[in-house]
Amino acid sequence: MKLTTCLHEFFSSYLPYIKGVSGQTIKAYRDAFTLFIPFAANRLKIKTGSLTLDHLTPELVLSFLVDLEKQRQNAPVTRNHRLAAIKSLAKMIRFMHPEKKEVAEKILAIPRKRFQRKLIGFLYPDEIFKVLQSVDLNQKEGFRDYCLLVLLYDSGARASEIATLNLDYFNSEKSTLAILGKGNRYRQIELMPETGILVKNYMGALPVC
Repeated sequence: MKLTTCLHEFFSSYLPYIKGVSGQTIKAYRDAFTLFIPFAANRLKIKTGSLTLDHLTPELVLSFLVDLEKQRQNAPVTRNHRLAAIKSLAKMIRFMHPEKKEVAEKILAIPRKRFQRKLIGFLYPDEIFKVLQSVDLNQKEGFRDYCLLVLLYDSGARASEIATLNLDYFNSEKSTLAILGKGNRYRQIELMPETGILVKNYMGALPVC
C-alpha cells in the first residue's frame, strides 16, 4: 500500500471522523508529514509517490527525528510532537490495516525522548494585583481587559481557551463556566462569586446584535 494513499485516509477519514481530533491537531500533524515525506523520499532516493508502508521503518523514523534536532535545530519537545504524529498514523494502520500490524507495532515502540522541562513561571498575589491595577478602566476597552484578566486568573484557563470562549456556556446563577479545551473536551469551572458578577456585568454591557 502506498504511503500517500494511507496518509489521505489518515487525514480525510481517521483523524476527523474516527478519532474526532481538533482542527489544530490535524494541522500540526500535516506539518509533521510535510517534513517527513520529502525527508523519507530523499533518504531512500525514491519519489514520494513510490513510498509504501513497508518503507515506514523505525530506522527511517529515527533518522528523521535526528535530522530534526541536528539540521532544523528542533527542541526535544518538538521532536516528540513530530513522533506523536507518526505514531498516530501507526495506530490507524494497526486499526484499519491489520495485515500491516507488524509495521505499526515497530513504529509505536519508538520511545519519546526524555528532556528536562523548564520551570513554569508564576506571579505572586501582590504581583497579580499590580497587573489588574494597571488596567485603565477609563479607556474604551478597559473593562473588557480587566474582565479577561480576572477570568484568566480565576479559571486557570489557557489564553487560547478564553479567546474562543462561548459565553452561552456561562451560568450566571451558579457562577460556572464550561470551557472547550484540548481534545475538543469541555470542562466545567466554578468561578468565585465576584468573578461571576464581573462576567455577568460584562455580558450586559455587550452590544446586542
